[in-house]
Amino acid sequence: QVQLVESGGGLVQAGGSLRLSCAASGRTFSSYAMGWFRQAPGKNREFVAGISWSGTSYADSVKGRFTISRDNAKNTVSLQMNSLNPEDTAVYYCAARTRGPTIATSQGGYDYWGQGTQVTVSS
Repeated sequence: QVQLVESGGGLVQAGGSLRLSCAASGRTFSSYAMGWFRQAPGKNREFVAGISWSGTSYADSVKGRFTISRDNAKNTVSLQMNSLNPEDTAVYYCAARTRGPTIATSQGGYDYWGQGTQVTVSS
């Protein structure tokens, strides 16, 4: 069983930055691939970024603006979000893929989810 708790969401003006963090339970955190997804009102949940031992992956919409990182000693994964725009407004979810170390870009590829944290970008 893995528990995920996100933090760091909030309200920011367009062009600003936010940093999301996700704290994970579990003794084998370093072996999981981790991902961030987001869901805007009326839209499907979408992949934002993922990280594994072999590297990172980003949605085209956030490349160059968002950076995912992890600290295996602290069992945390973070998402640094820069140059935010109103289209980034969504609930952001942290996810753990315990079935394997590779990054998945679909919801079904992840086994555990956090409760989500709201990010609102004003214009």
